[in-house]
Amino acid sequence: MDRRNFLRRVSTATAAGATSIAGGAATAASPQTPPSARETRAVVWKVEGYTCITCATGLEVMLKGMKGVARVSASWPERNVKIGFDEHQTSEKTLKDFIEVCGFKVA
Repeated sequence: MDRRNFLRRVSTATAAGATSIAGGAATAASPQTPPSARETRAVVWKVEGYTCITCATGLEVMLKGMKGVARVSASWPERNVKIGFDEHQTSEKTLKDFIEVCGFKVA
């Protein structure tokens, strides 16, 4: 994981309110924006690449801003991420791609 670039993305997303990742593949909204997604599906994935709690927290912040994501819980000790999302607004592939752009790997 490129920690410096990842932290820059998290900082940009939380400070500026929006950021685009991977050429528009996923867009993070302002953390103040209430989620408009209803949860129609949930996944739990093992994540490789967490080096500290900041990694999990940062990934959680970035995922929470994605369109269609209703809830997220990332755990550094458990090396996983739990995502509840609206499958009419986003897909598992989009979420996995986003996680990989952030510098992690879904195992």
